Amino acid sequence: MSAILCYGDSNTHGTLPMRVAGLSERLPKRDRWPEVAALALGPAHDVIAEGLPGRTTVHDDPVEGGCRNGLAVLPAILHSHKPLDLVVLMLGTNDLKPRFSVGAWDIARSVERLVICVRAEQVARDTLVVCPAPVRETGTLSEVFAGAEARQSGLEPHMRAMAARLGCAYVSAGDHLTVSPRDGVHWDADAHGRFGAAMARAIAQTLERQA
Repeated sequence: MSAILCYGDSNTHGTLPMRVAGLSERLPKRDRWPEVAALALGPAHDVIAEGLPGRTTVHDDPVEGGCRNGLAVLPAILHSHKPLDLVVLMLGTNDLKPRFSVGAWDIARSVERLVICVRAEQVARDTLVVCPAPVRETGTLSEVFAGAEARQSGLEPHMRAMAARLGCAYVSAGDHLTVSPRDGVHWDADAHGRFGAAMARAIAQTLERQA
């Protein structure tokens, strides 16, 4: 059986588009993209969803707290699920909050550090990088992500180039879905379904190259 760790934020957790900022509701498990992907891949694949709302790539969050720094906790999570055939990294959305003051190049570089960390721990055979879907400054989280649309400019090509340079498999989430206009960040069930199906194909292809 292959083991696939999906390491991400609220969109891997399955957080619903927020009716009220700060009110976190969650999709049923069957509708979250990791579960959709798992069902498509079949019982020979163990898809592990490790999504934390608010998780960043490499930043401590002075407002939300709660161990949101993805780099700091990644080694422990990797070792808690080892051995792994594949680690799927989909982070960077929360870095776009104005309190972190970083742009697209910095986010891609931060995801690169996550890839390097995965490889350094030597418990996973391969890594798949996912560029997050573009956020929109609309709805209930427009103030939380003020200025994000400008800061994310160029993120997809930076992420794609980084993944190619490191030899990682790569998926752009924005090719398969758009964020909900309710809050500009999270995905509805249909988007999770489309992305889960796309990720099942990408995961299968990545595992095949290990053969």
